[in-house]
Parts: sequence; structure tokens; C-alpha cells
Amino acid sequence: MQFLEKKILTSHSNTIIHLSNRQMEKQDFVTIANLSKDDIMYMIAMAEEFEKHPNRELLKGKVVATLFFEPSTRTRLSFETAANRLGARVIGFSDAKVTSTTKGETLKDTILMVSNYADIIAMRHYIEGAAQYASEIAPIPIVNAGDGAHMHPSQCLLDLYSIYKTQGTLENLNIYLVGDLKYGRTVHSLIMAMRHFNPTFHFVAPKELAMPQEYKLYCKEHGVKFIEHTAFNEDVIADADIIYMTRVQKERFSDLMEYERVKNVYILNRAMLGKTKENMKILHPLPRVNEIAYDVDDDPHAYYIQQAQNGLYAREAIFCKCLGITLEDIKKDKTIIN
Repeated sequence: MQFLEKKILTSHSNTIIHLSNRQMEKQDFVTIANLSKDDIMYMIAMAEEFEKHPNRELLKGKVVATLFFEPSTRTRLSFETAANRLGARVIGFSDAKVTSTTKGETLKDTILMVSNYADIIAMRHYIEGAAQYASEIAPIPIVNAGDGAHMHPSQCLLDLYSIYKTQGTLENLNIYLVGDLKYGRTVHSLIMAMRHFNPTFHFVAPKELAMPQEYKLYCKEHGVKFIEHTAFNEDVIADADIIYMTRVQKERFSDLMEYERVKNVYILNRAMLGKTKENMKILHPLPRVNEIAYDVDDDPHAYYIQQAQNGLYAREAIFCKCLGITLEDIKKDKTIIN
């Protein structure tokens, strides 16, 4: 009996060690804040390789789970397309109402259950910090596809790739963040990532949607220059390399009267682009409502549709990085499908 108990305990101990090692080895993509300058440039190089040849079988035999507790179009579809173009199979849901969460299942139980079926999870959740929590309990990698008004690191990577492609560098750029800077998780992530590249940020927002104090303190702590504006006109944006427009997010407002007051404060139209620099590009994480007029779409400065396409290459890079596939592996890959 003692021998049997000892054997069971030894087996249990080995299992715990195995799981612990697995946790230590796994690579999550939950925040952009902990990526170094070299990490960012490495992943941009991976995205460049995927843009050359997006269709491969690097993830053949893998299962990707997409768990979207909050509505999404571009993010979910680009994650699922990235998985499919790399040869993986996709499981998951786009509406939490059709899952056991409606029966009271906790996020912890959902994550642990899905971890039995998949090799990696891409998750969007309406609660800030949900992705970090999931990464701490899941035995497989977690990719944060957006958590409340907090972080959107995969969008940030495609934004960085878009900036790099259009400017030829990430260094010393004038970047104008316009609109909802209070709840805009994309701009919060971009500030953290760009700290390595000596940007000058221009925060353009009404006082109700101003950049939160914590991110302004972050800029000061990391030596990131920023200027705040409430005006938005052709003179204000004349020196921009990047104009990053954002939607005023109705779903973040508890007071709809406040939303109605600010929803149309800043609208970019073609007439405002007369003084802008030739290299300037307009980005937007999408969806847009009316913050970019349709007459801008055909202007050579408009880049938001191409920006969305870049999401495919960035998310292919994220999946591969999290699953241990290196840039060298991608360059040597013989599974390219034309």
C-alpha cells in the first residue's frame, strides 16, 4: 500500500513539474509593453516574410481556438484567416451567448476546457485584464485580441508594421492620435510600443475623451514627447507623419448623452489634407462611423484599408512566435502554397 501511494505521489509530482515547465516555456502575446525594440523589429521581419508568401503549412496539424466574448469583425476574421492560411484548423465562437457562460460557467473553466482541445487561444474579452488572467491559468499560449479599453497588442503590431511599411522606419516620427483617447485601447498599446523609437505624439481629443493620466505619466517616465490639442484642423495636422484616427466608442459610454456630445467632434475630410506632408498616411483601426469622410478614401494619404490587410501578416507572425516557429524557420520553409 505504501509503495502504491508513493508511486501515485511521484506520478502526481512529475505531472506538476511537467505542467510547470510547460507554463514556463509557453509564449503568450498579452501585452505589447514587455516587448523590446529587438522583439518588435523581429516580429515585423516575420510579418514581411508572410506578406511575401502568406499561404503555408507551418501550422498543419495545429488547432487554433478563437474565443470572442465581445463583437468583432476584422480582428476575428483576420485571426481565423491567419490560422487557415498557415494550415491550422479553427474552433471557437464569435458570440458568447451561444456558450456555457450563459449557464454561469466561469472564464477560468472555459479557458481550461478549451485548452484541452486547442494548441493556442486568441481571445477578446470586455473585461480589462481578462487576457492576462487567462494566460496565468492556461497551459497553452494566449493571444490577447483586445480586453476592454485596456490593450490590443495584435492591432498594435499591425499598426507598427503599417507605419514601418509606409515610412520606411519607426524612428523619430510625428504621430497624431485623434478622437477617443480615453477608451481607445489601440492608442494605449501604440504609445507603449513606440517608446523605443523616439516619437513625438500629438494627442488630439476633447476633454471628455482626453488621454488618461496614467498614459501621460507613462510617456514622461519613458521620455516620450507629447503635445495635447483640442483643435483639429489643417494647420494642426500639417506636420504629421501618421494621423491615427479613432472611433468614438458608443459601447464604452454609460451616459449616452455624453456620447452624443462628443461623437462628431473630429471628422477628417479631404479639404483638411492640403498642407500635409507627402509621406503622411492616415490609419484607423476600424470600424469607422463618420470620423473619416468618404471623400478621403481615394486620397493617396489614406491607408486604413491596406492597414487592415496587414493584420493578416502580423497575426500569422504572432501565431508562429507563440508556437515556437522562428524567423529562420519561416525563411527556410518549404511548405509555401502559391
